[in-house]
Amino acid sequence: MLRSKAFSLLKPIPLMSGQSNLAYKFIHPAIASHGHCCHRRSVDYRQRYKTHPGSAGGRTISAPQTKVMAEEELPGVLILDIGGAHGVLENLAALLKKHFHLITMKEFLQNKKEMSKKIQSIFVFECRPTIDRELLESLPNLKVIGNSGVGVDHLDLKMISSFGVKVTNTPHAVADPTADIGMALMLASARRLVEGCQIALSPDTKYFAVDWLGVEVTRATLGIIGMGSIGYRVAQRARAFDMRILYHNRNRRRKEEEEAVGAHYCEKMEDLLQQSDFVMVVVNLTPETHKLIGKKELGLMKPTATLINISRGAVIDQDALVEALQNKRIRAAALDVTYPEPLPRDHPLLKLSNIIITPHIGTATVQAIRMMTEEAITNMLAVLNGQPIPSEVFPK
Repeated sequence: MLRSKAFSLLKPIPLMSGQSNLAYKFIHPAIASHGHCCHRRSVDYRQRYKTHPGSAGGRTISAPQTKVMAEEELPGVLILDIGGAHGVLENLAALLKKHFHLITMKEFLQNKKEMSKKIQSIFVFECRPTIDRELLESLPNLKVIGNSGVGVDHLDLKMISSFGVKVTNTPHAVADPTADIGMALMLASARRLVEGCQIALSPDTKYFAVDWLGVEVTRATLGIIGMGSIGYRVAQRARAFDMRILYHNRNRRRKEEEEAVGAHYCEKMEDLLQQSDFVMVVVNLTPETHKLIGKKELGLMKPTATLINISRGAVIDQDALVEALQNKRIRAAALDVTYPEPLPRDHPLLKLSNIIITPHIGTATVQAIRMMTEEAITNMLAVLNGQPIPSEVFPK
C-alpha cells in the first residue's frame, strides 16, 4: 500500500528525442530460434523491432511498430484495476492501452460471458490479480500472463502451464535498481544512517557522541549468495569499493566473468558465510531456498558481519534472525523484504535497533516500473504474435 500511494503521485516520464515508448530488444541468440506458434487471428497484431540508441539507464531498447487499431480490435488484457491502492498506476495503464484493450477485474466480473472471450493476456502488477484455477477456467482464450517483476513465487507455474498458458517475467528491468538497493542497504547499515538520522533530528539531542561509530565498506569482504543478473550487478558495484568479493551459486560463472569483477567462487556456502563481513542474499524463492539462512547459517557468520536480503522474505528464518540480532551473534541486518509484508506491528524485528527494514522497494523507481511494464508488454505481444518470447518462465 505504501508503494502504491507513493507511485500514485508520479507523472509519466517525458521521452527524449529518439527515445522509444517500448523498451528493450530482449531476444537472446540462445532463444532466437525458440518460436511459439499461435492460432491465426482476424486481427493483425504483427510488429517489427527496431533498435534505438537512447534509453533510460543506458540500456538498449527497441520499439515494436504496431499497426494502429481501434481499441475494441486490440487484444484484451486483464488487470486488477487502474489507480487506487492496488491498481496499475495510471501512467503505466496508458502504456498498456497503446497495445491492448484494458479490462479491469470489476468489468470482467460484471460481464463474464462477453469479457472472457476478449481476454488473451493478464498483466500482473504487484502480484495482482490473483491467478487461481477458477480464473483460468473462465478465460478460454487466455494465452499469456505477463508478470511485472522477476519473482514468480506467487504464481503456480505448473497449474498455469496445464491450461496451455505462457508465463513471462521482467528480469532485465529489475537488475540494476535491485542491485542499487542492495548497495544502499549495505552502506546504510554499515554507517548506521537510519539511527544517525534519528539522532540528528531528535529534539533531545544535545551533542553528538564521539564513540558512535559504524564500519567501513571499502576493502571489506562481501559474500553474494546467488550470482544471477542482480547478484552480478551487485559485484560490479562492489568492485568500485575495492571489496573482496566471494560468491556462492548453483552454477559457477565463467572465468572471464569472475575476473571482470574480481569475484571468487565458494562451492560451499559455509565457506562464504565464515569469511564475509557482509552477506547479501539474492536468490529466487523456491522450495530449496525457503529458510536458506537459518540458525546454523547465522551461527557461521562473523559476530561483526551484516546480513542483507534483497530477494524474498521467506528465504531467511526470521525467528532465527531475531535471536541472532538480540544476542549479537551478528552485528546487524538490512532487509528490503520480509514475510509477511508488512510485518505485524508487534513483530520482534521491528523492536531492534540493529536492523534496517525497507518496504520492498528494490524496483520502486520511476524508471524501473516503467521499464518493467514495457518489458511485460513486449513479452505478451511476442506470445500473441507467435514470435520468440524474450523472457518466458518455465515450470520446474
